[in-house]
Amino acid sequence: MHNPSPAGPAPRTRLARLGGLIARHPRRWVAAWAVVAIACFAVAVGGVTGESLFERLHSGAPTVESESSRAQDVIAQSQPALETLTMQVTGADLTDTAAVDKGAAATREIARVPGVKNVRSPLLSPRGLSDPSVAPLLKGGSPAAGGFVTVVDFEPGLSKAAQTDAESQAEQRMLAVPSAMGAQGSVGSSSKVVKAITSTVERDLLRGEGIALPLTFLVMFFVFGGFVAAGMPIVGAVVAIGGALLSLFGFSHAVELDATVVNIVTLLGLGLSIDYGLLTVSRFREELGHRQHRVPTREEIAHAAERTVATAGRTVLFSGLTVAIALGGLLVFQASIMRAIGVAGVSVVLVAMVVAITLVPALCVIGAKRLSRKAVEQTADVGLFSSLAAGVQRRPVSVILAVVAVLVTLALPTLSMKLTSSGTELLPKDAPQRVFFEQLARDYPALSAPEVTVVAGSADTAAVTAWAQQFRNRPGVEGIDVQPLGADHQRANIRVAGGPTSDEAQDLVTAIRATNAPFETLTTGQAAGQIDFLDSMSARAPYAVALVVLGTFVLLFLMTGSVILPVKALLLNVISLGAALGVVVWIFQDGHLQGLLGFTSVGAVESLVPFLVLAFGFGLSMDYEVFLLSRIVEFHRHGAESDRAVSLGLQRTGRIITSAALLIIIVFAGFVAGDILIIKEMGLALVAAVAIDATLVRMLLVPATMTVLGRWNWWAPAPLRRLHDRFGITE
Repeated sequence: MHNPSPAGPAPRTRLARLGGLIARHPRRWVAAWAVVAIACFAVAVGGVTGESLFERLHSGAPTVESESSRAQDVIAQSQPALETLTMQVTGADLTDTAAVDKGAAATREIARVPGVKNVRSPLLSPRGLSDPSVAPLLKGGSPAAGGFVTVVDFEPGLSKAAQTDAESQAEQRMLAVPSAMGAQGSVGSSSKVVKAITSTVERDLLRGEGIALPLTFLVMFFVFGGFVAAGMPIVGAVVAIGGALLSLFGFSHAVELDATVVNIVTLLGLGLSIDYGLLTVSRFREELGHRQHRVPTREEIAHAAERTVATAGRTVLFSGLTVAIALGGLLVFQASIMRAIGVAGVSVVLVAMVVAITLVPALCVIGAKRLSRKAVEQTADVGLFSSLAAGVQRRPVSVILAVVAVLVTLALPTLSMKLTSSGTELLPKDAPQRVFFEQLARDYPALSAPEVTVVAGSADTAAVTAWAQQFRNRPGVEGIDVQPLGADHQRANIRVAGGPTSDEAQDLVTAIRATNAPFETLTTGQAAGQIDFLDSMSARAPYAVALVVLGTFVLLFLMTGSVILPVKALLLNVISLGAALGVVVWIFQDGHLQGLLGFTSVGAVESLVPFLVLAFGFGLSMDYEVFLLSRIVEFHRHGAESDRAVSLGLQRTGRIITSAALLIIIVFAGFVAGDILIIKEMGLALVAAVAIDATLVRMLLVPATMTVLGRWNWWAPAPLRRLHDRFGITE
């Protein structure tokens, strides 16, 4: 029986003409990209501008304009936040007068450092260590424990260089205190935590790419059967990484860029570049298989390049646009970190897309004679994946029910998902700064920030105190302290057991905000900030979903001419992403596989992860949907009936989709091996999303549902059919 083949005379579309241009001057394209890549790496990480991307990163809980942030603004007006250094001293004999005197003398030297505003230490108290006012600075509130803290405040408004110099000198003199007393000391600060996170992010990035690139090259060597073909997608991926880092460096000058954004966006660019490169090289080899000569002529190479860019390039453009639409949904949210990830992610996708349709084809043209040695006329129409399709098509309903049951089971843990915004918990449990602050919170609880703070618009301290006491008996509340805040406000600090984002803290915030007061109240703290962030995300989520759904629907309609296939694709993606999130909850919230994956569960999932998994996972799922649908549509337009088009499409793309999924899983798995918790969660979530999508969804659910739908797969109302005839995007 004759099988419809998509191979035929190449229409001279814009993409085909681009392929011809690349074929005429491939070395110019490669040279241009080499210059661009070198410039990207030099600017982004080489520090040729005076600082690198990693020196411009920040870290902190995601925030939005809200009641919590307004409360922080009021506090900052009366109590401006100062940069500080804190030192914990252990093993000191505070009953030894001589040792205490030596420590006090060394402590006074700290104040001589230019830029130091104030030094707080129990050793400086005129009334000695028995002074009740210094008890919060003593471990256990008593000299008997042999521990104390020293806190150094710096002058506000110091330049970055002056601040760095002041902190360096102050830290040296601080550590001289325990040395003089024969004790041990360690220093910590919020800036040190940020530096620890950013340096860990940089190390994780190098480690992840160090794992991913060699393994992906090895896999592609077996996929293509040669070093030249295997190396082409890798070269494209390296160039795309350079472009990704440069775009992030540029965005860091416009917004405060969170440290975790770098790895999240870079791993997406790396994975997509490898996938797109794999698709492009595979199609080029397939087109070379149509040649008439054993050694391809220049005309045959040019024809293969035109066909590759016209077909695989079209698929890459559709795929890239669907991923960009998914990430574009993040721009709807109010949180600056979501917008930063959205803009940076879209730019990285565009870089990967352009690299795949220009640089990779140019490399293919240069290496065409080597690639032609293993080029074949076309993939056989009968094989493993067509057999799989045939088996599915014999019992489509049973397959649909079984796969949906598996996916729903995997998704069930999401019903109990809890969200948190970790601070030092993002670092490994043995990281020095995490150990420092956990010890500080345990030994000096009075120095830690209160879990909940209420800013009251009243000058009457007694009235605010009386109002606040109604919350004294709420679950988890350990103490309430009200202090004047400027001339017109009071600050009620409420300490709650269980941590800054515990259920008790969040319940208390909700209760306070629901309680009437005879004055204006603003509630803040980490729990309040998280509640405000999630409320903001929930309020904007319908608009983001509508944007992504509408954009994806329109794009897939223009590609397929059907309204059924886009709806089916959207529904299947929702089910598979729910399953991926269920896996994340089961592992990271419930604490399974902690030893194997090297993390300590915080009993919740990082608040950014579900939103990012839905955006990135949706984009990647549509990536494989486009890979498969593009060939199915291609065969259907060449006369194959629906079931035959599905079988041929799966046979032709099954190997590519499986290989691409394996490669992107390797990329994301490299980041699961990292140390930053949110990166580990994102890496594993996307590994699960890709694995589920490329196997259960693409190999089973798609052919099963298309078999059940039959000719309805291609249905569209008459007006939309006419619209597609006029504006549809084809080869």
